[in-house]
Amino acid sequence: QVQLVESGGGLAQAGGSLRLSCTASGRIFSIRQMGWYRQAAGHQRELVATISHDGKSQYADSVTGRSTISWDNAKDTVSLQLSDLKPEDAAVYYCNANGVAVGDIYKIDMYSEVWGQGTLVTVAS
Repeated sequence: QVQLVESGGGLAQAGGSLRLSCTASGRIFSIRQMGWYRQAAGHQRELVATISHDGKSQYADSVTGRSTISWDNAKDTVSLQLSDLKPEDAAVYYCNANGVAVGDIYKIDMYSEVWGQGTLVTVAS
């Protein structure tokens, strides 16, 4: 089993910044990619940023230039720093892990997609 536990959500001020973190737990053997998605009320879930195991990152246009995603491979933790917050950044943020191998050299179970439960970010103007 694999679990993603998010932290760092809450109330933030417009123009301010926040940092979200997500840690994968379980007998993690490897993860191909981790990332953050968000879903605002009445909208579909959308990509915010992803980072691959080799460090390649991509960002949504809406957060480019004011966000940084990072991955601590040793801790299986991905973080998202988002600055210059805007009211439209308010959403539930979900952590995602893609291509997760769980187990050891004797037996590996693959999970194509794993999602966290989400953490709410509210932006006060």
